[in-house]
Amino acid sequence: MTTVAVLDYGMGNLHSVAKALEHVGASRVDVTNDPAVVRAADRVVLPGQGAMRDCMAEMRKHGVDAEVREVLQNKPLLGICVGMQALLAHSEENNGVAGLGIYPGEVKFFGLDHVEKGEKLKVPHMGWNEVWQEQAHPLWQGIADGARFYFVHSYYCAPADAALSAGRAHYGLDFSCALARDNVFAVQFHPEKSSTAGLQLLKNFLNWTP
Repeated sequence: MTTVAVLDYGMGNLHSVAKALEHVGASRVDVTNDPAVVRAADRVVLPGQGAMRDCMAEMRKHGVDAEVREVLQNKPLLGICVGMQALLAHSEENNGVAGLGIYPGEVKFFGLDHVEKGEKLKVPHMGWNEVWQEQAHPLWQGIADGARFYFVHSYYCAPADAALSAGRAHYGLDFSCALARDNVFAVQFHPEKSSTAGLQLLKNFLNWTP
């Protein structure tokens, strides 16, 4: 029996994530910010969608920032989209926003004049893109190197410690799209929207024992 708490602070595609986790075998998924429910869960998901300033404000308002720090001590945590960005120290979004500071690093803007080979690229980066694995990690099990995942973002993670990066993608520049250390794995893309590869990653998360 595997139970999952999806941290609810009003910012994210919570129910799509919950349904995907149920689909791949979670016995129970609670969308919650109740500390008792989070402590009782076997593993925890930190989703996020929208402006970083609003996400961080809502995390602190609902006590989710404290819950994340507690989860880090003893159970697997999966960050998704802004849930990945929030783990770093600082974001350029909204004229500068402090993140949770779990890891040193910046969240940077692709830029209004983001180009490749003379061609202007649309920002946000939206749609399917290849992900190249930078670590041999249990969450990549059964997923081909270069598999495609679904992205929607205007800002990208630049961890200060390159060893944190577990996956990279390219959109005008190479950027880290997955972070991994100890009991934390976080991704910029949306596994719940990423068809077979995304569902495999979520299934791997349910079976992961860091």
